[in-house]
Amino acid sequence: MSKTLIIIPSRLSASRLPGKPLLKINGIPLILHVVNKAVSTEIGRVVVATEDSEIFDVIKKSGNEAVMTGSYHKTGTDRIYEAYKKLKLDKTKYIINLQGDEPLIDPNDIINLNNLIIKNNLDIGTMAIKFKKKIFIENENVVKVITNEGLKKNKISIANNFLRHVYSKNTKNLYQHMGIYQFKVSTLEKFVKLPQSVNEKKNKLEQLRALDNNININVALAETNSMGVDTKEDFLAIKKIMEYNKL
Repeated sequence: MSKTLIIIPSRLSASRLPGKPLLKINGIPLILHVVNKAVSTEIGRVVVATEDSEIFDVIKKSGNEAVMTGSYHKTGTDRIYEAYKKLKLDKTKYIINLQGDEPLIDPNDIINLNNLIIKNNLDIGTMAIKFKKKIFIENENVVKVITNEGLKKNKISIANNFLRHVYSKNTKNLYQHMGIYQFKVSTLEKFVKLPQSVNEKKNKLEQLRALDNNININVALAETNSMGVDTKEDFLAIKKIMEYNKL
């Protein structure tokens, strides 16, 4: 049995682009593109955690697995923890929280993160990429991470901060954050019991809850460029890429 479980939190009521999980690219809902990428890693079981019956039905009809969760969760990480508890998979050692709005994520990057986290016995891991365009640095919808040292292939660095706005011209060790986290189950249990921090609420970045409570987040370099769908413009840009490349 695999040590790792992949859970994808998804809901229809996204503030900037309502209904985005079910928007279609090449005839397939956005959320299913992400599910298919996760399944192809063969890391372990893949489950969508949602409060919406429409998403639940789409996932189940596709032959994949979904769990209904409460509508009261403030973050996706809180949602995946409820799903994990409902699944009663006591032998699971690691849980990957894979955001349901990154259809361009490379399965190999997910595999590499899993290998690095397990090999180094780390509590929390995530991934980042080098900025391809300066405009992404200026876009507040693109989350950035500052690491303690430059990211290199197959090497782990530590996150010093996550931010939306960059006020300094010094962009040393500044990277574009990707929507994926891997937790030790014991660390996830600790994380969800912590109250939301002031920084977390102010910046709407749940990962700051960990940093504000002295829990390290380790960062690995992704080899393939990816971007999340936060706005209609994001969706149209990704749709164009995926249609052109027949993804």
